Amino acid sequence: MSTTGTGLSRPLLFASLAVATALAGCTVGPDYRGAPTVAGKATQAASFVRAPATGIASTPAPAAWWRGLGDPQLDALIDAALANNPDLRAAQARLRESRAQLQQQQASSRPTVGAAVAAPRLREPDTSVLNNSQSADNNAATTDQSVASGSKGRGPLQLYTAGFDASWEIDLFGGTRRAVEAASAEAEAVDADLADTQVSLAAEVAQAYIDLRDQQQRLLLAQQSAGYEQQMLELTRQRRARGVGADADVERLSTQVETTRASLIPLDEQISESLDQLAVLTGQAPGALDRQLSASGPLPNMPATVAVGDPATLLRQRPDIRAAERRLASSNAQIGERTADLFPKLSLLGFIGSTAADPGHLSRKSALTWAAVPYLQWNALDFGRTRSKIHEAEAGRDEALDRYTHSVLAALQDANNALSRYGHQRDSVARLHEIAASADRSAELMRQRYRAGASSLIDLLDTQRTQSTAQQNLAAGQADLLKDFVSLQKSLGLGWRPS
Repeated sequence: MSTTGTGLSRPLLFASLAVATALAGCTVGPDYRGAPTVAGKATQAASFVRAPATGIASTPAPAAWWRGLGDPQLDALIDAALANNPDLRAAQARLRESRAQLQQQQASSRPTVGAAVAAPRLREPDTSVLNNSQSADNNAATTDQSVASGSKGRGPLQLYTAGFDASWEIDLFGGTRRAVEAASAEAEAVDADLADTQVSLAAEVAQAYIDLRDQQQRLLLAQQSAGYEQQMLELTRQRRARGVGADADVERLSTQVETTRASLIPLDEQISESLDQLAVLTGQAPGALDRQLSASGPLPNMPATVAVGDPATLLRQRPDIRAAERRLASSNAQIGERTADLFPKLSLLGFIGSTAADPGHLSRKSALTWAAVPYLQWNALDFGRTRSKIHEAEAGRDEALDRYTHSVLAALQDANNALSRYGHQRDSVARLHEIAASADRSAELMRQRYRAGASSLIDLLDTQRTQSTAQQNLAAGQADLLKDFVSLQKSLGLGWRPS
């Protein structure tokens, strides 16, 4: 009967391979059935609970929501941030790392093949003295004399060998497959983390830009109000010099002028902070955007209707929910990975090559050498270590399940709160529009009265100051509405790009 290089019969080898192939289809541990349903009625509803009655559409919102605001400068800033932000690049590096770990797990399920070349030189000892019937002392003396007289065994043996060796752990009970499943789910979770970073970054850039434009507008309007108040103060001083005005009026207006001027200082500071924040968010040094953005510009245009989709769409597109679901799948697979350690592991070791005393004879057929060794290992008694690891994995799965539940509930709360704030701020801005329109009409009427000589210049300036204040309040309200719009887009999980 032909035998392998290790003395294992071919039928036994083939039988071992057949058994291994049959068992390789077995995968221990719980199969992942998908994430459980959380808040079923809320997530399956046709609309959000706090959605305003008007101005909201149930159609899916576009991912690049900022392009609907009609501000090319904002578009350029967000594009620059998504390309150069260091936090985003760090998230991309983490994604590359997780994908490399997945490739390592996938590679561990395949055979390992190596090549080796060796030229060992051997010398066999002279064992003839061991057959001498003399006593142990005489044996030692004889051996010493043989050595002293230069007695030697057979000459050195020179061998040359070259070949390929391979090893392969058969995945009998699916432990490796579960490890690959866990690594794959974790890589997808890290991909979702990257998308979540993009969502937060786009929203942060938009809010910083809106703050900048709001601060610049409020600064201009405050300077305008300060100018009106200064004129009123000069006229009041003139009236007092003529004996018509009172000292109390002069002091009141002086206080008002200084208060308005004092309010300009923090606005200047806030503008500088917003410029630096935008520079850092786009991956640049503070001050890099001063020349580009220092000139005052209008606020972005608020869309008339906002598309928000429905709760089911929210669950599909929010990256943090997708990340939590993928980590739940990964932790579930880790239970099977740990459970497989309870069972035996079978490895196949093999070698094929040539061995000869002369390197020129390595190519001869007679020099062919091969070996195939099935190796079975079973840690049958580990005093509960493996069971403890299984319980640890099960606890991790339960924690991931609770985190997923929390992510869904928090997302629903976030979206509903954002919708509520947006709806109330829309109503507030509508009232501010009415107030500003009333102030405009009052200023125009006073201007007509002044031209007709029916009112004084001080009365006109006071009305214009009130008009400027109403415009400041309207601008601040519009900025708050835009920031609520941005928060709404963020709560819907919008702003990410496929990696």
